[in-house]
Amino acid sequence: MTFTYKILNAENEILASCTGEDEIYLVYKEEYKPGDKIVLETEKMVFAVMQLDDALGEELVYLKDGSLSYEIPFAEKKICYSPKCFIGDRHLLTIRSAREDEIKSYRNLARNKYDQHGDTGCYPHAAANVETRGEAVFAARNAIDGIKANDYHGEWPYGSWGINQNPEAVIRVEFGRTILADRLAVYLRADFPHDNWWKEITVRFSDDTAMVCSLQKTGKAQIIQMPERKIEWIQLEKLIKADDPSPFPALAQLEVYGTEL
Repeated sequence: MTFTYKILNAENEILASCTGEDEIYLVYKEEYKPGDKIVLETEKMVFAVMQLDDALGEELVYLKDGSLSYEIPFAEKKICYSPKCFIGDRHLLTIRSAREDEIKSYRNLARNKYDQHGDTGCYPHAAANVETRGEAVFAARNAIDGIKANDYHGEWPYGSWGINQNPEAVIRVEFGRTILADRLAVYLRADFPHDNWWKEITVRFSDDTAMVCSLQKTGKAQIIQMPERKIEWIQLEKLIKADDPSPFPALAQLEVYGTEL
């Protein structure tokens, strides 16, 4: 498996690059500037363990298209990341082919701390039809970044998916391939009394089935067991708000447990 990393600036000029087989690393000895991005190139439909920032660490991802363009976050886009991320003048990027035992393990198949807006070709990927005021701290990606701190709202580590008080809000997690899933964990944002909560949600799957699920007013994991399903995506919709006075329900984290097909 051949991997190539490139650091490009806003003019798409190559600032650093590295190419190698099976496992590579790139040390970038400059400060990032607005417009810089990380480009990854490899074969299509690859499972890889990827690290784009040493403060964020490794993530097992599925590279469906064989390429990834990752924009370095700055300003408002950066406040949903740890302040230790993407700073300084020394950055370590790594990637390797995922091992068979890692790929086949029973795990949360929805987590991707490197998810970004748009069709990046890197899965899992979260998207929604509404995000509160278009702010990064309320973006869909926050619901699959693996961070479960949910007793407040706003800057890291309290990012969440905010629905801008829209009763028609929908969030979808796409896996980029067919997986086998049998369990969900829902973490509501629980900044009570600022927050409201959903007493009922509908979980829709790519196999044309759906489940209506009741939720409780809690910040703890709410486990939803289900018969094993072959699915390519999962969607939360028909989010029924409780009668609490706050107009602000939100989702802190969605986990989808299962195995590869």
